Amino acid sequence: MVTPTFSARTDAPVAQRPAILDRVSFVVAGAQKSGTSTLDAYLREHRELCLPTLNSLFSPSMQKEMHFFDTERFFMIEPVDYAPYHARFDPHAPQRLLGEATPAYMYWPPAVERIARYNPAMKLIMVLRNPITRAFSHWNMVRQAWVEPLAFREALRAEPERLRKRPTQAKRHAYVERGFYAQQLKRVWRYFPVEQTLVFKSEELLVDPNEVLGRIAAFLDIDPFPSVTPKTLHAREYDTTMSDEEKSYLVEVYRDEIVELERLLGWDCSAWLK
Repeated sequence: MVTPTFSARTDAPVAQRPAILDRVSFVVAGAQKSGTSTLDAYLREHRELCLPTLNSLFSPSMQKEMHFFDTERFFMIEPVDYAPYHARFDPHAPQRLLGEATPAYMYWPPAVERIARYNPAMKLIMVLRNPITRAFSHWNMVRQAWVEPLAFREALRAEPERLRKRPTQAKRHAYVERGFYAQQLKRVWRYFPVEQTLVFKSEELLVDPNEVLGRIAAFLDIDPFPSVTPKTLHAREYDTTMSDEEKSYLVEVYRDEIVELERLLGWDCSAWLK
């Protein structure tokens, strides 16, 4: 694999640790609607990290996600051309690591294998939200974008058939399927050692971002983050609320999944089922 070497500018002090600017070193790989936009904003505040440049013609929410490894056309011809991917980065000293946030990577089956082929040393960060509230937030986002005609309960019923008939629409309408984190993590760990992954709850990022960012700094081997003020990006007012029936339905859908996730990660997720 041939990748371009980025030349760091010399108008700022050189970082103490060596720069790795010939390829992307870390990705925020999941999960959608779990606070990845907020995490992306925090990461952009660290002087050693270079994230993709944002196109001023679009909102940051439309630009932060690269969607390279989950876009089929980029992988139809071998060898894969990584130039369009690298073109979104413009590193300058003291930045020493390239990274990006595309939460679909953890969910989209071929993406993790493609990431491993690109960079076996990649580090993956995954923030997970209660899959019940994640599903409802996902539906609200798609509903408010005028691409979901169905009410929430109807959309849940329609999901299996939708995904069977049009698997390419899975990223849009997989309200329930995206919340099966355990199988997604197991797929990640087939291609990457556990030591190259960092997983935490969205509640942790919301309540104590400085503690989470401390763990990320140690994970990426960078200097500590400056103290941050908690922020929430892309929170939206819902047009409706989830009914007790819908909640009960999703609790039963996810009960075994959450138990398995607790086993895998050593977490207590009992609050997710209440």
